[in-house]
Amino acid sequence: MRLAVAGAAGRMGRLVVKHAVNEGLTVSQAFDIVEVGKDAGELAGIGKIGVNIEDEVERLDADVLVDFTNPNACIRNAKVAAKKGVKLVIGTTGFSEAQKKELEEICNRVPAVISPNFSIGVNAFFRIVEFASSLLYDCDVEIFEIHHRMKKDAPSGTAIKTAEIVREILASKGKKLELKFCREAKRGEEIGVFGLRGGDVVGEHTVLFFGDGERVEITHRATSRDCFAKGAVIAVKWISRVSRPGIYSMLDVLSENVPS
Repeated sequence: MRLAVAGAAGRMGRLVVKHAVNEGLTVSQAFDIVEVGKDAGELAGIGKIGVNIEDEVERLDADVLVDFTNPNACIRNAKVAAKKGVKLVIGTTGFSEAQKKELEEICNRVPAVISPNFSIGVNAFFRIVEFASSLLYDCDVEIFEIHHRMKKDAPSGTAIKTAEIVREILASKGKKLELKFCREAKRGEEIGVFGLRGGDVVGEHTVLFFGDGERVEITHRATSRDCFAKGAVIAVKWISRVSRPGIYSMLDVLSENVPS
């Protein structure tokens, strides 16, 4: 199985290259618009692997493409992958609603795992939040996340995914709530979602359920980006065995069921 990595010179791309090689996978191509010509293995800190960074994704020739870039680049890369029948693992976040629709159409042609967070712990967090929401549906719910000062999107894709999980469960209980990303006064029928930026924080997400006389907090903290890269490599191995086109989540990956 040949793996290509888009965004290979970035923080996550380097870690994906590192963990993929350590897991015995063949990284056959590496794409980025910076560090062109440099060996992807050296950038990842594992020594030369004989794969240089290139900037023309149209040269894609692999079985799976992992994408940790930006929304515009990811859409372009996904189009090329779909045209060539290359499966996708996408960790890019910050898509507009229009871009999400476009990505859905692209993934009608190839199997794709799309997740705002590949950490196994975060996906357990999603399940725990889902269960808590089914019991604490009468509570007020707020969500906040903390990331390093350089993160480009806010709130994070993980925070938005968490809010969507809560909203869906509460809707099944008859509570129709909107997502509120900035509050000016007292709360209405909403789920507040807030992003904080500072320092070198890898990632922290907290859901708070406020009841009368009690409060429940559920938190996931990432102390290293390695957990994201390890999860992405697990997703690569899983999607390589999937033949049915469409979008899959990390929870699908962790279920270990492989659609034929």
